[in-house]
Amino acid sequence: MTLGSDRSAPKGKPGKPGLRAKVQTKKQDMGAALRSVYRRTVEEDVPSEMLDLLHKLG
Repeated sequence: MTLGSDRSAPKGKPGKPGLRAKVQTKKQDMGAALRSVYRRTVEEDVPSEMLDLLHKLG
C-alpha cells in the first residue's frame, strides 16, 4: 500500500450522490419551497378590513 493511494478511490457507493450533492439538493429544495411561499404571499389578496384601515389612516 502506498501513502495516499486511497485518494483517487471513489467515495461512497457508486451511483449514489455524495454528501455534497445531498446538501446541495436540500438547499435547492428549501430555496424552491421559500420561493413558492413568497410567491403565494405576494399574490394573495389584501383583506378588505385591512384596506379599510389603510383608507382611514390616509
